[in-house]
Amino acid sequence: MGSGRETLATLKLKVAALEGRAGIERDDLFTLGFGDLDEAIGGGLRRGVLHDLVAPGLPDCAALTGFAAALARRAAGTRAIVWARQDYVEIEAGRLDPHGLSELGLDPGGIVMVRARDPTGVLRAGAEAVRCDALGAVLLELWGAPKALDLTATRRLALSAAQSGVTVFLVHVLPEPDANAATSRWRVQASPSGALEANAPGFPVFRTTLLRHRAGYPEQSWVVEWDRDGRQFRKPAPLSRPVVSVPRAPAPAQAWPAAGLRRAG
Repeated sequence: MGSGRETLATLKLKVAALEGRAGIERDDLFTLGFGDLDEAIGGGLRRGVLHDLVAPGLPDCAALTGFAAALARRAAGTRAIVWARQDYVEIEAGRLDPHGLSELGLDPGGIVMVRARDPTGVLRAGAEAVRCDALGAVLLELWGAPKALDLTATRRLALSAAQSGVTVFLVHVLPEPDANAATSRWRVQASPSGALEANAPGFPVFRTTLLRHRAGYPEQSWVVEWDRDGRQFRKPAPLSRPVVSVPRAPAPAQAWPAAGLRRAG
């Protein structure tokens, strides 16, 4: 039998694995690339767990989708991503465009899209995908808080993620988040972006708020910019002039192109 100190250390590691708290190996974390944010959450976010990303309403749906895609790429590295989407999300917010994902710095060929008619179909697809340890991340995009997305369903996803090491992101428009088994929960909103040279569109900027974290980190917010070339988040440059908010409308639905994203379902 080992010493008392070794036994205590082993117990601490087991508790950390169950609760998602301290004692996490650095290899189990992925950073966002923005030092202030990474430092505030213990060096980064955990892989192999469930993270919850929400937007308060339809106007921020595009920002939520963009932030989720960028975060999934940080978590997945060079591995493939499975993205399961409820049809109603596409009706309300528009379909994903491979060219738009390329502008975010993602490779559309490394994303497998699955469309489902209802939340149950999305969750089934996610449950199957998360068991594949060759994947880097699984995105489950639903609308609101359907009955199928209960505490039991999210616990099953979290358990499968822990077993396979695949990171799962639950993405949904939800004004009032309810209880689930996610390790962290984030609210994502759009934020003004400065134009590039020749008045070209600037880098995507998000206002992110950590609402809850199982490690006990307090609620706090950051404004972050996504560097599509470096594929990391960073602090945005100050805007040179006042910005007037522009009404945002859902993107029109478009047909899937012949090339680009791989479609399943």
